Amino acid sequence: MPAMVPADASDLAALLAREGFVSAEEEAALLLAASGGDAAALGAMVERRLTGEPLAWITGGVTFCGVEVRVDPGVYVPRWQSEALALRAAARLPAGGVAVDLCTGSGAIARVLAWRVPGTRVMATDVDARAVACAAANGVEVYRGDLFAPLPPALAGAVDVVVAVVPYVPRDELPLLQRDTFTFETPLAYDGGDDGCDVLRRVLRDGVGWLRRGGAMLLELGGSQASLLSADLEALGYGGVQVIADEDGDVRGVEATLQR
Repeated sequence: MPAMVPADASDLAALLAREGFVSAEEEAALLLAASGGDAAALGAMVERRLTGEPLAWITGGVTFCGVEVRVDPGVYVPRWQSEALALRAAARLPAGGVAVDLCTGSGAIARVLAWRVPGTRVMATDVDARAVACAAANGVEVYRGDLFAPLPPALAGAVDVVVAVVPYVPRDELPLLQRDTFTFETPLAYDGGDDGCDVLRRVLRDGVGWLRRGGAMLLELGGSQASLLSADLEALGYGGVQVIADEDGDVRGVEATLQR
């Protein structure tokens, strides 16, 4: 930790860049804003960041799809890579419809759905008590439990959109994640089993009982996982499958419609 943390934005950005943070200028601006001009607070925040602690835990939140989202320490931080999935889910959600956000974390996607499609009912679930508390603080109707299990039973067969960012990293690729990831976060947020599709397959299977006919299933995934799930999608009655890619052409998710 430097003896004195610079309060000048460019100097702080230079410090962060030297420590290997690729978005140094943006992070410097966020840290300065969060410190509110308090030099001691800024020093403490920078010290935490230099250990690799997620920036959102330090500043208290992120901007996701243009929406400010509170992110408490210990809660999964929504990534920009999930924005395309959230926006596509919002596009599939009809006015007055019902949506479910599984493994909601801070409730970021649920918040975006409610913001972009007023008048809808958006519910979320998560197994982690800290995530449930954080999502509730963000104004989300959230239930604690595994995937669909805690949802009101009366909604079975009546959901218009299911969106989920579940663990989908293949187990043998976990060591390839950023070096500080598991210093602060649990492998449970990432471990998707041998091919990364264990939880994805559960969502597809169980989703059949919750989606209405014509309802949309949107899952974040990566690599070749859309192809790995093609047989499951067909067997379960999903059609109209589309791969969601970012502007660089990298696969970010899959969208499918329940047809029976």
